[in-house]
Amino acid sequence: MAFLFDVDNTLLDNDQVTKDLHKYLTREVGHVRAGRYWKHFEDRRSSLGYADYLGALQSYRREYPHDTHLLKLSHFLIEYDFRERLFPDALKVLKYIWEHGKVALVSDGDVVFQPRKVECCGLMQAVKGNVLIYVHKERELSNIAKRLPASHYVVIDDKIRILTAIKRIWKRRVTTVFVRQGHYALDKKLLAKYPPADVTIDRIGDLMKCDKSKWQTR
Repeated sequence: MAFLFDVDNTLLDNDQVTKDLHKYLTREVGHVRAGRYWKHFEDRRSSLGYADYLGALQSYRREYPHDTHLLKLSHFLIEYDFRERLFPDALKVLKYIWEHGKVALVSDGDVVFQPRKVECCGLMQAVKGNVLIYVHKERELSNIAKRLPASHYVVIDDKIRILTAIKRIWKRRVTTVFVRQGHYALDKKLLAKYPPADVTIDRIGDLMKCDKSKWQTR
């Protein structure tokens, strides 16, 4: 059995990371220019399908090429202490789950910032280097299965859309676990569009309390 964990808002409070960056940007460049950065950020997220903080900063740079704050903004992102944003019990959960099968991180994201994030906060070490990062992970299930072969998969994620897509393809081969953390997981309109996951928990630490029979073929 293999357990595939999402990162942002599943193991790590990425909503708080965004709030911290928003506060820092506003203080450094003011409301107008901060607003322009977030416009670039949302445009890139819409086109790419994942949060691209550094890419948005590059787009901001093209708009404000002489902004003296650019290096400070870059430094803030690169040196951010992601360890402070791990959800309570995140590392403890990963250690616990290793007793029941293989453990890996399967995340969407860019090829620079996302790997650095999971390494800096200790997640990469906790999963023994089993980290897969895609543009759209729900479209990469054959590659995931090739890299992490298992008789059954348990996918833990805060995005019901992604869980639904994976269930549609893997069917009884997967148990989906929905973690109600983060803004996507609490969006009632979004939740109404998709069927419930096989298992729902309120926080990542609750995974250690789950009846293990729920992880079997469903």
